[in-house]
Amino acid sequence: MVPDIRILTEDDVPAYRAVRLAVLQSDSLAFVTTAAEFAARTPQSVAEQLAPREDSVTFGAFVGGELTGILTVARETRSRIRHRANVFGVGVLEGARGLGCGDALMAAGVAHARQLEGVTSLHLGVTETQHAARRLYERHGFRTWGTQPDALRHGERSLAEHWMWLPLGGNEEPHTVVP
Repeated sequence: MVPDIRILTEDDVPAYRAVRLAVLQSDSLAFVTTAAEFAARTPQSVAEQLAPREDSVTFGAFVGGELTGILTVARETRSRIRHRANVFGVGVLEGARGLGCGDALMAAGVAHARQLEGVTSLHLGVTETQHAARRLYERHGFRTWGTQPDALRHGERSLAEHWMWLPLGGNEEPHTVVP
């Protein structure tokens, strides 16, 4: 069964909250936001975040009419970095993995970024523990341009974060700084 993908709206807040909380709990090492931090947010603040805007949309993957995965694409708003957009908050419920939700969400997110006027690159970060997610991003053309050590802390555990990018036009190679 191919998942249905659509942009989520304020009407999707209950389902979005449930999926987001579930993926934060099941993959706590994958996200900056903790399940407790998200659970403390009001439905109104989640609705404001979820409302589609010119610079930010959240896609949902639906299997059998149920929301099973999420992905947000947000364009930078400051003038010097408006050529960039970011992918974040990617998650698929454990029971829906292997059904193509991640691939369908990434395809929708990349397609959306490509239609944003002036956006030439799409960026994301993935923690070192998220091997399947990193492979997903690589299948969609993302390349690692750097790794930030000690990017996240989970208790006493230090995690590195791989920074990835997908050129959408313009420069095809990331600039690197050589000491």
